Amino acid sequence: MLTNQTIQQKLTEKFGEVLTSWQEPYGMLTFTAPKELNLKVLQFLYDDAELNFTFLTDLQAVHYPDNKGAELAVVYHLHNWKDNIRIRFKVLTDIQNPDIFSATALFQSANFMERETFDFFGINFVGHPNLIRILNVDEMDYFPLRKEFPLEDQTRIDKDDEMFGR
Repeated sequence: MLTNQTIQQKLTEKFGEVLTSWQEPYGMLTFTAPKELNLKVLQFLYDDAELNFTFLTDLQAVHYPDNKGAELAVVYHLHNWKDNIRIRFKVLTDIQNPDIFSATALFQSANFMERETFDFFGINFVGHPNLIRILNVDEMDYFPLRKEFPLEDQTRIDKDDEMFGR
């Protein structure tokens, strides 16, 4: 039976101390990898006969505006069907140079997920076969899910706090 400890041990044996931030929120093994190794980690998790993480459940991004030099994170969720185990890992990148290697060669399902992540966060997936906007208009010159804009206009007078129970 595959356990989180076995997965962590195999990853540490292969990649050493470059994998960091090991946690198990709600029982899901979670760690951080350097962005240059995202494909090597994905390939190892896919190819290793015992690990067998052959299904990319989800791929998305998170914006950490206060984390200077690593403002954007790409988060991968992988699933081992045989043992029914899920893991999560993320790679961090600078918002000024948000280049991450594309996982489309390994997981075809990454195609639309990477396009959506590019569309909303501006992450450039290097090697993606068709990295264009998928949901927003092509003329949009910003990335709407980055935390660069206030959620609402603080100068509006038609939105009284009493109306909203605040």
